[in-house]
Amino acid sequence: MSDRTTNITAVLLLVFMAGLAFFSMIGDSATFDESSHIPAGYSYISQKDMRINPEHPPLVKDLAGILPYLFLDVNFPKDHPSWAENTNDQWWFGSTFFYDSGNDPNKIITLARIPMILIMLLLGFYVFKWARELGGNKTGLLALIFYSFSPTFLAHGRYVTTDVAAAAGFFVSLYYFWKFLKNSSKKNLVFAGIAYGIAQLLKFTVFLITPALIVLAIIWAIVHKKSVLKYFLYSLLVIAIGFILVYALYVFHVWNLPAERQLNDSKIDLATSPLKSLTNVDFWMASVPILRPAAQYFLGFLLVFQRGIFGNTTYFMGEISANGWWYYFPIVYLIKTPLAFHLFTIAALVFGIFSIRKLFCRQFFRKIKLWISENFVVFSMISFVLAYWMVSLSGKLTLGIRHLSPLFPFMFVLVSFGIIKIFERLKGKSLFTGKIIFAGLMLWCIIPIILLFPSFLTYFNELAGGPSGGSKYVTDSNLDWGQDLKRLKKWVDENNIEKIKIDYFGGGSPSYYFGDNYQSFDPKNGPQKGWLAISANSLMGGTAKPAPGFNEKTDYYNWIKDYKPIAVIGNSIFIFHLE
Repeated sequence: MSDRTTNITAVLLLVFMAGLAFFSMIGDSATFDESSHIPAGYSYISQKDMRINPEHPPLVKDLAGILPYLFLDVNFPKDHPSWAENTNDQWWFGSTFFYDSGNDPNKIITLARIPMILIMLLLGFYVFKWARELGGNKTGLLALIFYSFSPTFLAHGRYVTTDVAAAAGFFVSLYYFWKFLKNSSKKNLVFAGIAYGIAQLLKFTVFLITPALIVLAIIWAIVHKKSVLKYFLYSLLVIAIGFILVYALYVFHVWNLPAERQLNDSKIDLATSPLKSLTNVDFWMASVPILRPAAQYFLGFLLVFQRGIFGNTTYFMGEISANGWWYYFPIVYLIKTPLAFHLFTIAALVFGIFSIRKLFCRQFFRKIKLWISENFVVFSMISFVLAYWMVSLSGKLTLGIRHLSPLFPFMFVLVSFGIIKIFERLKGKSLFTGKIIFAGLMLWCIIPIILLFPSFLTYFNELAGGPSGGSKYVTDSNLDWGQDLKRLKKWVDENNIEKIKIDYFGGGSPSYYFGDNYQSFDPKNGPQKGWLAISANSLMGGTAKPAPGFNEKTDYYNWIKDYKPIAVIGNSIFIFHLE
């Protein structure tokens, strides 16, 4: 395949992906996290003040705030208590910003999401670029196909959240660090530092790349017989350049944030933190003018640790827990990833093990050192995947497959590299048979995703019973993030329903979209009558069993178990009619 044909195909794939993402997100209402991220981003750009949502770095939210700031006449609720008085009252502020300030939330949300799609496309470009440099044109295109039709990236790449951006941060920063290791020029050093710095501004979990860069630099020096100290210092210099960039952007974000307000908010936010010595350091930094930007960054970092320690209430396979399950992410990865890709992964893994079997014979250490030096990219990617899995299995924040987003780009490249290597070994009838199997699996990867439009968030493979069966296993951002509220409104209008009770989970506002047609209700008050619309997150959580150690009430929807829904909107909102 020629370079020109490869480039044209890659562009067409990314354009098609952009089209799927854009036209599917137009009908989506605000997801739960967007109700905080988008208003926060607008406040950063318009006010130069990061008092809202400091637990995430600002860059993604900045990008979300730019287009609404430039092209819309937005009313900013500067005098509202959620902004003027309360500490990080992000949810009330978000609701006020969107629905109670005379703004058009649909226009704001649409414009805010466009830069997210561009981040998604940028990551796709780098997946193609690195895979191509590693294994040639075919490897690059195959990795890009996996990426372009990934339900995880089509779903979350449209939303103003930090997960796809974090995946881009991990992948692109590691790419430029590899480029620097290959050619330790000043230019590549600066590029690696900038890429690392941008990555740190996307999500705090991307800080995990920091020890990875140091370890990889040392391993590179060892296997290539170079100075370990020199490359260790190189890695520290890359990190230092990155944090200069982090500091510079945070200067902008505390520009109009009063020093007393910053210190007071930090003390309130970290009041329950178990890391008292570190919180005191943050308070001291916030009181020193030149260190205030660093203190605001450090505040967010500590908030992430605090949240990770206390966990988050989650539904999983019939149970509710705030402590998580060690097997949560393996199960979610199994059922939220296309089965065809699992089969490709198994084939590539078996081939890889078969290819390196000779390493386990005599002179193991010499051979493994030689293999690493000759296959450093593959070694780095495999190491990252294994390390990220270990971190994921040890955490309590079991909130969805989006938290595994950083794994996928590396998996797409590794699997593509392995599959193309398999084809290079096949000949005659085996090659023909292989092509037939390959074509069938690729269609299996692609067609179900396209047919799911626009409900990419609700993708589940056949093991879970498809998108309609997913709610039995997981909800939240795996299935129901509030994205279908506008589609529910359309269904209510089409069916001429005058009054509907709604138990909604998400970032939309039923009262804004439904007006007098809407009535709220509390399922804990017992059985209801009339038309009911219930988010899957609420319904499954209200019929689940409490996991060991979870003491809150979880059976408040048992009264509806004997009824079947009349309709299901986008696989995420269940509609009942009870007489």
